[in-house]
Amino acid sequence: MRSAERLLQLQELFAKEEFVELSDLCNKLHVSKSSVRRDLIGLEKRGVLRRVHGGAISLQVRDEVLDYARLSRSCHNEKLQIGKAAAELIEDDQTVILAGGSTVVEVARNLFDRRIQVITNSVPVAQVFWECKRAEVTLTGGYLYPRLGLLLGEVCEKTLNSAAAHVLIAGVRGITGAGLSDTNTFVVQSIKAMMKVARKIIIVGDHTKFGCDAMVHIANLDEIDVVVSDSALELSYQQMLEASGVTCILAPESPDVHGRGEGQG
Repeated sequence: MRSAERLLQLQELFAKEEFVELSDLCNKLHVSKSSVRRDLIGLEKRGVLRRVHGGAISLQVRDEVLDYARLSRSCHNEKLQIGKAAAELIEDDQTVILAGGSTVVEVARNLFDRRIQVITNSVPVAQVFWECKRAEVTLTGGYLYPRLGLLLGEVCEKTLNSAAAHVLIAGVRGITGAGLSDTNTFVVQSIKAMMKVARKIIIVGDHTKFGCDAMVHIANLDEIDVVVSDSALELSYQQMLEASGVTCILAPESPDVHGRGEGQG
């Protein structure tokens, strides 16, 4: 395949995906790693992508671009409820891994000033505990991912692999009968690393996450312990979780909530 043709295919690929691993690019294009690296260097100079360990991140703006500020506004009332309900599952003196996402940030706010140890790869989560004097917080380190405020990559995963936690609380982009999914391979790698070192896995997600297949598989339903959602979750999805042995907790609706947001986050 000619270099110009490869560059065109790479641009089309990064227009669709946030992160692609180097090995996947070699398989898709049927070329060596050295050839792909040269192509990536050229596209990086043109501002198409940014090379990181193991692959590259797209810098192209898309309609469905992931953005923490935008995601935090969607279904905001539901996230407030879920955050409070999920925080009630945490006991003092536990080590808790808090993954990224706006719903997990609401969990963090309800854990403020609790006597716990927190491990996180999320800058927004760490900021919640900025002036907290009781909780001990460890940031994983790693590459700072644009817009989401997440620390990802090899350094992040090495830190997680050396950790041990009582509980993981994570948000995902999709929950179906096939399991949990997200839109970004880079993010999925960090969540999988978290799952390996946590004794109990709690997934937080509002009702809009159910029925969505977000392209990159994270785990099967029987690999998680608890899902905390909101009161608008359909009965069929509750039954789906229970059939897989997952405890389903619905956060009660606050009396001062009069409407729900739209979209996903």
